[in-house]
Amino acid sequence: MEVVQKRIRTDGTSLLVRGFGYAFIGLFAICCLIPFLVVLGTSFTKEASIAKHGFNIWPREFTTFAYKIVFENPNLIIGSYIVTIGLTIVGAIVGLFLVAMTGYALQRPDFEQRNSISFFIYFTTLFSGGLVPFYLLIKQYLHLGDNYLAVLLPGLMSPFLIIMMKSFTKSIPHAITESAKIDGAGDFTIFLRLILPMATPALATIGLFIALGYWNEWYNAMLFLSPDMKYRPLQLFLYNVITSADFIRNSSAASNVPLRDMPLESMKMATAVVATGPVILFYPFVQRYFIQGITVGAVKG
Repeated sequence: MEVVQKRIRTDGTSLLVRGFGYAFIGLFAICCLIPFLVVLGTSFTKEASIAKHGFNIWPREFTTFAYKIVFENPNLIIGSYIVTIGLTIVGAIVGLFLVAMTGYALQRPDFEQRNSISFFIYFTTLFSGGLVPFYLLIKQYLHLGDNYLAVLLPGLMSPFLIIMMKSFTKSIPHAITESAKIDGAGDFTIFLRLILPMATPALATIGLFIALGYWNEWYNAMLFLSPDMKYRPLQLFLYNVITSADFIRNSSAASNVPLRDMPLESMKMATAVVATGPVILFYPFVQRYFIQGITVGAVKG
């Protein structure tokens, strides 16, 4: 009888804690969802309504004028999408492989220069050469002006991600590497067959960081890709659309020409939807693979 009562109490406490957790997570999810709904609703609202009523989830005066301006040249925006998707895929794959290989090598106890190289990598997080040497390196020494490699190469490796990968692979016992060597496996085979499968959680996290970095990239593209290039990354294309609209509006105000129909605020929201929409739509399809990678890598025999 006492065992049954204890079990009932335990089940009741578990249900209470679980219900509280679900309620808290639900409220947190709503708080995260509201800003996206505000952005989406404002992107379909007239500029005069935004100036009068502010930002709202539901548009008071519905219009698609902001999207018509953003998609005025559909070929350009489709080309920008293709460039950004290509940079994101190639950069994430190559960058993830380089970061994983570097982090694994730097934690190997039998690598004598690991501390010296780690110091130089960490040193770059405290001090950098600055913008001018970086610009001269890309433009004059590597001759990558008006080349997509000028956007791809700088984002392949990051000291922070290398340190993160090194810390994770350090938790993998070195005895696994030694036993594989005894069986005749080479370093590259050990890295591909043993280390990478056990480092799945770190690979998923680092790959997400690298991919988002390339998807949101616009600064290096602005520095090294001239306006003469027809297709440039998506974020830079949208930034130029907003800048042009802002310039037209300010010019009309300076010349005392009324231009109230320029949907500057709704255009900002529309560009945010255009930039983040594909990521939000694509994430549900890859979510289960992302979670599966974490759970597989988290259990070790």
